[in-house]
Amino acid sequence: MKRLTYISRLSESISASEVERIGAISARNNQRTGITGLLIYFQGVFFQVIEGDDQHVDWLYDIIHHDSRHTDMLCLKTEHDIDHRLFPTWSMKTINLDTTNDELMRPIKTLLQTLVESHTIIERYTQPTVLSILNQGINPLSVAPQAVERIIIFGDIVSYSLISETLTLDHVMLLLNTYFEICSRVIMRWGGEINKFIGDSVMAYFPVDHADQAIHACADILAELAHVRATAGTDSPLQLLYTGFGMAHGTVIEGNMGSSIKMDYTIIGDAVNTAARLEGVTRELHYALVLSEAVKLQAQQQWDFVSLGTHELVGKQSMIELYSIDNPLVRDFEAKALLRSLIQRFGSTSNS
Repeated sequence: MKRLTYISRLSESISASEVERIGAISARNNQRTGITGLLIYFQGVFFQVIEGDDQHVDWLYDIIHHDSRHTDMLCLKTEHDIDHRLFPTWSMKTINLDTTNDELMRPIKTLLQTLVESHTIIERYTQPTVLSILNQGINPLSVAPQAVERIIIFGDIVSYSLISETLTLDHVMLLLNTYFEICSRVIMRWGGEINKFIGDSVMAYFPVDHADQAIHACADILAELAHVRATAGTDSPLQLLYTGFGMAHGTVIEGNMGSSIKMDYTIIGDAVNTAARLEGVTRELHYALVLSEAVKLQAQQQWDFVSLGTHELVGKQSMIELYSIDNPLVRDFEAKALLRSLIQRFGSTSNS
């Protein structure tokens, strides 16, 4: 048997009678499949324990997970091969804490509210892969590292060192947060995952068969940044927001790495280093996107690839063939002189 414990937030408010109706329907349905458990409701939050045959528990949880009334679902714990039930006589005991004034229930109310708030906060700091593992009721620390193929992207803001030395803190934070917001949204929309922010840099990765999606993501980010610059006011530092992307493909180690004090779920390997090096040569080659030949070979769509020649990258023993795509936004990268003059103007404005 299996026992599964989860919490979820409702997408819309419901009445006390509706909570009772949900509990009654659940109890009737569970009797047919041999599932027992407990359902607690409090201020728009469900806390539920379901136990029974593995297949029936998985089936029920999948239905709940796809129920549009549930949002922010988090599987707190999955217990396999249990030999006894915690709620053998309850096909689904329902408790509505909103309708009880029992003082003994107050600590439970506080606990559930804190649990949901903590989950919401942690979700903002945690990458999707770790959240996915948590939502399966698995302890991420128990997941062993594995060798996988990935498409890796590194991006950062052009002339950020000069920008951070010259502009005010408010202006720097506006640039960083705008950049990270656009990169995160676009990369996730195309099926990628933000692994980490490093200073002004974004490190992301895609599945190995998503080379085209990764290229689309970079092109879309460049388009959004061009729109941001074009629509920024004359006094807005967003006029300075240019970026370069390096993209590589290869086998990496993905999983938990770190110490007993701080853990990180990340990827390491030669492809990661190559992507970082490729991002570094975007300024030299005057292309906002530079990708390795391995990425080009993974692409399935008919891109207008541009050969950038063979180059020696820092830390690499052999020369590597580099490419970009024929796209006006990728070539809109001759920005050094403009950026320097703009940065100086903003800097003098900030200091005046």
